[in-house]
Amino acid sequence: MRLLLTLLPLIALLLPQPADAHAILVGSSPALGATLPAGHLDFHLRYNSRIDQGRSRLTLTAPDHSQAILPITTADAPDVLNSSANLSPGAYVLRWQVLAVDGHITRGDVPFTVTMP
Repeated sequence: MRLLLTLLPLIALLLPQPADAHAILVGSSPALGATLPAGHLDFHLRYNSRIDQGRSRLTLTAPDHSQAILPITTADAPDVLNSSANLSPGAYVLRWQVLAVDGHITRGDVPFTVTMP
């Protein structure tokens, strides 16, 4: 009986445990709902886990509802996506789609407004 009580915690440690598998956006520039002056804008998105930058995507929806895929620039950190664009005034949405290194895809939006400089 003592042996069983000793082994039960060890067996529990060997059982599969659920993992937080999805990459979640923990910070962005611009921030959600930000208002920025028109011109050259840098985009910086940070996640709670490593992501596959090569298989991730940033899509910018313009005020006229047209969409453009933004090039992702190489980031120094494995949990970051960076890009940039020259924008005129209007309401924009930066849509992100990332592939976490464990294979799970997550998506989200960062809406922001660009005003006259």
